[in-house]
Amino acid sequence: MSDYATVADIRAAGYPLSASQEESAQVLLTQGSARLRLTALRVRKNLDALIADETTGADYALAVKSVLVQAVIRALDSASSSGQGGIVQGSQTLGSYTVQQTFFNPGQSLYFLRSELKDLGLYPSQTYGAVELWASGGDSS
Repeated sequence: MSDYATVADIRAAGYPLSASQEESAQVLLTQGSARLRLTALRVRKNLDALIADETTGADYALAVKSVLVQAVIRALDSASSSGQGGIVQGSQTLGSYTVQQTFFNPGQSLYFLRSELKDLGLYPSQTYGAVELWASGGDSS
């Protein structure tokens, strides 16, 4: 099983990588590729077969690569030690000293957005089921 993107694709997206981030990115790319395959299987699709399709495979492969690269960049951004460390919102008070902070991705995990999975056709659609409570016809005794 191969990865759907490379470290070079992350750099091509305009995200510079340090040596330690490059190692992390390679691991995240492998994990992300596996997670995308499992997500596709959950909705009864074969991701490798969709990419191998002669008519739409090339475009689908680019979409998968884009989703994977963005997910890895999100995970690397949250793990960066660039001052704020992934803080989205924060407040401080001096009197009786209060600090309140909200983190972007505190677990530094790899995740895919719902919209990204919908674009790939991998987001499960809502299903509806019903149970008929009354018997139709027959004996009513």
